[in-house]
Amino acid sequence: MKGSILLVLVAILTAPFALAQESSAEQEIRDLSKAKWQWMADKDADRLDSLFHEGARFVHMGGTWGKEAEVGIIRSGRIHYKKADVHEVAVEVSGDTAVLWNRITLLAVVGGNEVTNPFTVTEVYQRSGDSWQMLALTFSSVMDGHSIR
Repeated sequence: MKGSILLVLVAILTAPFALAQESSAEQEIRDLSKAKWQWMADKDADRLDSLFHEGARFVHMGGTWGKEAEVGIIRSGRIHYKKADVHEVAVEVSGDTAVLWNRITLLAVVGGNEVTNPFTVTEVYQRSGDSWQMLALTFSSVMDGHSIR
């Protein structure tokens, strides 16, 4: 009986630390995603190259490609992510994997044409040592008024 009480007491006392650690990882992913949008706006291909995992995949309205193509497109300016207005963010962390959903309005220059589109963007990250690397970035076209649930 004493053992059961001790086990319950330990579980109650350690739960806040586990939740704080999860919240810390969630905030880290939120901050990293925000920085990524700025790096895209700045065409900072070197920082993005470090963020993107070697096997990362990118899904856009115009196609799907890997890290090398994405970094090259950003570096060359073929797509310039001028500004992402982030309206809503949700994050789920499970161990060393995190998924972030952004509901954004993206102002971009594509093929010399300035375009504005609403998207839900799904980002998948994996912890590698002390840092996170992006495994996937998917732009899903959505209707105005859409929300993340």
